[in-house]
Amino acid sequence: MITKATEVQITILPDAQMQVREQTVIYEDGVEIARQAPHRHVVAPGDDVASEPEIVRDAATGIHTAARVQAYREAKGRPESARG
Repeated sequence: MITKATEVQITILPDAQMQVREQTVIYEDGVEIARQAPHRHVVAPGDDVASEPEIVRDAATGIHTAARVQAYREAKGRPESARG
């Protein structure tokens, strides 16, 4: 039986940005037979995480507090209403 699983790795940077690495692994009868190339992207404090995997949404909920979002925006010169 062939199954797929997605591995997610999150690295938290000092400014609370999250570097996300996703990789799909394919198994046949429980034995890994292939790995797709990893996909990497960054989730900044205040970014919309609705389409992210559950583990990324959970991490963002705990890490991207209102204070951290505000500090990130101020450090980057982004106004309160800026997104993404």
